Amino acid sequence: MHDLNLPLLQMSAYYAPAFFAYLFGKSIRKKNPIFEVMKLGVAVIGTFLLCWWPFLHSRTAEAVLLRLAPLQRGIFEDYVANFWCASSLVVKWKQIFPNTVLAYLALFATLVSFLPSVVQQIRSPSHRGFLLSLFNSSLSFYLFSYQVHEKSILLPLIPASLLILEDFSLYRGMILCAMFSMFPLLRRDGLVVPYIATFALHLLLLNVPFLEKSLSHVKERQHPSLKYMSDGLLFTGCLIDLLYLLIEPPPRYPFLFEALNSLLVFICLVLIGLHSHIQQWSATSTHEQIDADKVKMN
Repeated sequence: MHDLNLPLLQMSAYYAPAFFAYLFGKSIRKKNPIFEVMKLGVAVIGTFLLCWWPFLHSRTAEAVLLRLAPLQRGIFEDYVANFWCASSLVVKWKQIFPNTVLAYLALFATLVSFLPSVVQQIRSPSHRGFLLSLFNSSLSFYLFSYQVHEKSILLPLIPASLLILEDFSLYRGMILCAMFSMFPLLRRDGLVVPYIATFALHLLLLNVPFLEKSLSHVKERQHPSLKYMSDGLLFTGCLIDLLYLLIEPPPRYPFLFEALNSLLVFICLVLIGLHSHIQQWSATSTHEQIDADKVKMN
């Protein structure tokens, strides 16, 4: 299913490294690893050819490629909470480099960012490691890839939600980052009231007595540093949103609050990404220890 989406939907690439690493890691551990890897390659290449066949003999092929890789639109738009936008407060990327150079820089940064996660899954593929790899690869694309949309932060939020029972602090940090990062977009679309209502309802559901009791064992697993970070993010993010709604920015800095919001969320996402990479590699150590214990018992 993922291979069917990948040739035609840019955001499908966010999960591609995790799928590749997990399936490749599983294949090389089977009885006939070369044959299994060949089967995997044939399936992927065949799916790509099937999806692209209608365009191969058509003049629309170039238009499809440009749609998948919109280099002409620039490395970022508006105030998305990723590296290129946050760092543009200091480094004016669009003024220094042409779009083609920025595309290569974004590609390199993205590859370096998700490489540790891919290596871990090839070395030691597992269900939990796969979910963490989905999160890490999609977060890497959001933070460093070319032309990221604000709503793309929902892609790493999906695997973070699947990990809620194992790492509540990861989920809590991500849901707050997602909410705050999309606020400028939602405000432009006139969705402030639904945003506030949904945000308040979510916080209420996590803290009502009967649900809080059922989630108590999950909340006990919160990592202290991420818990404090999320608390600080909740306070600071709400303050920025409030100022954004009530105060006009100075004429010299018309996008002051958007920039502050982007910088705040980017810093928190980097900390969350470091935490999730550590968790993924810690899972490797645990599995290796279990395997070693099994060998000793035998």
